[in-house]
Amino acid sequence: MAAYIPVPRDFSRVKSKVFFNLTKRQLICFGAGAVLGVPSFFLLKSQGNTSLAAICMMVIMLPMFFLGMYEKDGQPLEKIAGHFIRAKFVRPRERPYKTNNYYALLMRRKKRKRR
Repeated sequence: MAAYIPVPRDFSRVKSKVFFNLTKRQLICFGAGAVLGVPSFFLLKSQGNTSLAAICMMVIMLPMFFLGMYEKDGQPLEKIAGHFIRAKFVRPRERPYKTNNYYALLMRRKKRKRR
């Protein structure tokens, strides 16, 4: 029996892998998580409780891992969060419909020329 390999139809969704089958973005986020988490583990471990230090390290590292892995509709998490913040907080809630009525502008100019 022949084995079939699924080939994606849309090649724009295919990401280039750099190292350990991870993209450059994922490597940067995981590296930043490690840079923040590992020193915090050793600082908290020196205070006494190793399991508490491990839990705190995971809590510190999880947002960076989530930032590297999450993607919806081809957009990473920071773009989705930026759109959400702009829609909810930056732009006004009510945006009245306004048009540039060029016909009315022409009519006003005609009235002014007649006077």
